[in-house]
Amino acid sequence: MTQVSSIISNQRAFFLNGNTMDYTIRKEQLQKLKQMLKENEAAVYQALRSDLNKSKHETLTTELGFLLTEIDYTMKHLRDWMEPTKVSAPITHKGTKNLILKEPYGVCLIIAPWNYPLQLALAPAIGALAAGNCVVIKPSEDAPATSSLLKKLIENTFDPSFITVVEGAKETSQALLQERFDNIFFTGSTETGKIIMREASKHLTPVTLELGGKSPAIVDKDANINLAAKRIVWGKYTNAGQTCVAPDYLYVHEKVKFKLLKAMKKYIRSFYGKNPLINKDYIRIINEKHFDRLSNFLSNGSALHGGESDRMSLKIEPTILDKITWEDPVMQEEIFGPILPVLTFKDIEDAVSMIRSKEKPLALYYFGENDNTQQQIMQYLSFGGGSINDTLYHLANPHLPFGGVGSSGMGAYHGKYSFDTFSHKKSIMKQTTKFDFPFRYPGSKLSETIINKIMK
Repeated sequence: MTQVSSIISNQRAFFLNGNTMDYTIRKEQLQKLKQMLKENEAAVYQALRSDLNKSKHETLTTELGFLLTEIDYTMKHLRDWMEPTKVSAPITHKGTKNLILKEPYGVCLIIAPWNYPLQLALAPAIGALAAGNCVVIKPSEDAPATSSLLKKLIENTFDPSFITVVEGAKETSQALLQERFDNIFFTGSTETGKIIMREASKHLTPVTLELGGKSPAIVDKDANINLAAKRIVWGKYTNAGQTCVAPDYLYVHEKVKFKLLKAMKKYIRSFYGKNPLINKDYIRIINEKHFDRLSNFLSNGSALHGGESDRMSLKIEPTILDKITWEDPVMQEEIFGPILPVLTFKDIEDAVSMIRSKEKPLALYYFGENDNTQQQIMQYLSFGGGSINDTLYHLANPHLPFGGVGSSGMGAYHGKYSFDTFSHKKSIMKQTTKFDFPFRYPGSKLSETIINKIMK
């Protein structure tokens, strides 16, 4: 695409002219982004209502509020992050000064998903702009109202040489991936992540892949059942389960299963009403394709709660599936919807062993009060990040990196980790000219003696 090539060429020229390097300029872009979001809050609510039927509360807590907090945190710490980091040196390097400079990559591509179409487009961009990069954002075509609004707002706020939104479908993404970027940030499915990585390899472009997987919520026999139920229901059914770190399945000790599920049903009714399908604020499934895929899971096992759906409104009730086995279709892929299959265990070691035999998930949640067991779960299970006695909430701490491992992704962001992700760490050694150690040069027996003493 000629237009895409022109955008990237203009951004690269802008970057190479040094227009993004100063602290003042970077902070100014972040301030403009914050002002843009605050001044257009009503339009954001409207767009997300149109795309996903998001309520004002859910938009504020999971999209706008997150972004505004992230911008404020980044502006507060940006000057310190940009400072060169001084490091020490061994005795062989006496007289040197050693620094790590944080250098922007250049022109970065951010490919955003549809489930949090504003937050997941702009959260990486905050880090990219803070690190001094130019940015091309490709929003999801499956959230057209938010995509269109994002393009309009960015065009009215920023120099396109600094940040540009490119709309389009699959063909547009393919065209973008044929271009040479200096860094690519992708949020989406594992299968698409493999395609992104393959295309990026043609230019040896570094990538950050925020993917997904089947993230378990484990409830042990000594858990605070009422709180576990409340927090699992909130974490699972927020955004109708269309969250990459939502609990994908529930793994519960057989002794507390009945009590937990009873409490969960209570909180589902409390949060979403007796009939969620007519709740004006209940999130819908993004499109018919995903609705049909999810609907097929409703026949797995037996619906202990929910199980009803409405194709006209693209809504599926918050559903709990019982009598599920590892072989059921619902356990073969990431669900990404308001359906929670339930599995039981007798011994926590058996549960750990089973989870370890699966692909590494993006998140893991453990509910239990024993400190030793908590430590063992966190130590012996590999996952991107997670919580003890909570779900989702770890994402909101800017001091924690967010990212996957293995098939759930690579690289991390949020807070300083976003700045680091979009910065090359350039090592610099400044050597003294006041003296020169002779031992490093060949031709002297004394040199060999000194080297043996110092380096062995």
